[in-house]
Amino acid sequence: MRGLGTAISLPLLDAMSPLAKVIAAPAATAGKSAAGQPIRMAFLYVPNGMHMKDWTPETEGANFDLPPTLKVLEAFKEDMLVLSNLAQDKARPNGDGAGDHARSMASYLTGCQAKKTGGADIRVGVSIDQLAAQKVGTTTRFASLELSTDRSRQSGECDSGYSCAYSSNLSWKSESSPVPAEVNPRLVFERLFAGGSQLGEQAARAEREKYQKSILDYVLDDADRLRTRLGRNDQRKMDEYLTSVRELETRLNRVEQAAAADAGSFAKPAGIPTEYRDHLRLMADLLVLAFQTDSTRVATFVLANESSNRAYPQIEVSDGHHDLSHHGNNKEKQAKIAKINRFHMEQFAYLLERMKSIREGERTLLDNSMLVYGSGIGDGNRHNHDKLPVVLLGKGGGTIQTGRHIKYEQETPLNNLWLSMLDRMGVEAVDRLGDSNGRLKELAG
Repeated sequence: MRGLGTAISLPLLDAMSPLAKVIAAPAATAGKSAAGQPIRMAFLYVPNGMHMKDWTPETEGANFDLPPTLKVLEAFKEDMLVLSNLAQDKARPNGDGAGDHARSMASYLTGCQAKKTGGADIRVGVSIDQLAAQKVGTTTRFASLELSTDRSRQSGECDSGYSCAYSSNLSWKSESSPVPAEVNPRLVFERLFAGGSQLGEQAARAEREKYQKSILDYVLDDADRLRTRLGRNDQRKMDEYLTSVRELETRLNRVEQAAAADAGSFAKPAGIPTEYRDHLRLMADLLVLAFQTDSTRVATFVLANESSNRAYPQIEVSDGHHDLSHHGNNKEKQAKIAKINRFHMEQFAYLLERMKSIREGERTLLDNSMLVYGSGIGDGNRHNHDKLPVVLLGKGGGTIQTGRHIKYEQETPLNNLWLSMLDRMGVEAVDRLGDSNGRLKELAG
């Protein structure tokens, strides 16, 4: 739907899919579900490892109990796979000494060993999200979407001789070119919902701000004309979608007004909430809208940069996250780490709830997606890169049998999971990544 300097993508409607009228749907094909809806993939990264005792289920298979950290996802147990014993070998020193935090993030999606340098000669490899974006990105408005709540850094030294680029960039377009993540929700919103020329976009936003209009006010004529051509179910979908866009815009406006009121003589970036929880949830909502409108099918979301020492006063943890991760088996510090882990998981659950509430034919947006949540470090105190905390949510368009805990042999490459996900996205030309030695066939059941 278009208006002055505005273009708003539509969600997937029944009227868009001729396959919805087919009585016997075919099997899922690479990149699409059995009903023809697109398959999406997203990678959510948390730093400093986990308190693994509260993460790992004790039993395998379908009849497993969720431990304390994963208990937050109880409502999504039948939508998840807990994948134990996966390892990322290239995050290990392999002769390069200290720097586990930088390596853990740099190698997480690339499967490559990061060159140890604090200068401009960074080198690691192409990340799995960008390999997928090269294949499926031509079919959407944006090849991929990179989100974070911490700014990316491209220079300086952050970890034992490693460039800050390694510990603050999850996505890599080439071995020496990270893809910086956007941290400002307002800029993501404008990117998703503004259209036309750059000059037209700027003029439209200036007019909206002047008259305090919603971006939806500019496409109401288009929306009203479209409603008359839709069935009752699609009309409901449209109303729900437009309501969610307006609510998100309203929240962004409140954030900016609060930032302006608090700023005084200091300039604050508009659109970035002061409350960390609000920031995470705004980004989650934007990710959902990007997938819902098929603006992109590939995304990364960094909840905090690697070795982040953020404090969490909102959950009564005043100590820095990274400092606490070196707990030395101190019970009090472990309890605080567990609280941080649960806080992050609660934000993931918020994202999952939003995705599961959106219908796409007989399935949901979550059913037609693959979301990996995890870290490149196992136990933050040990800095180990085996037995990584990895959970996969979504059925990949019906190609993944969820509701299980799968315990692999120790040292099973994490890169095997990435290749398995690429196959489901229709990217089958990648035969090897890092130390991969095959696919995870168990995902299908």
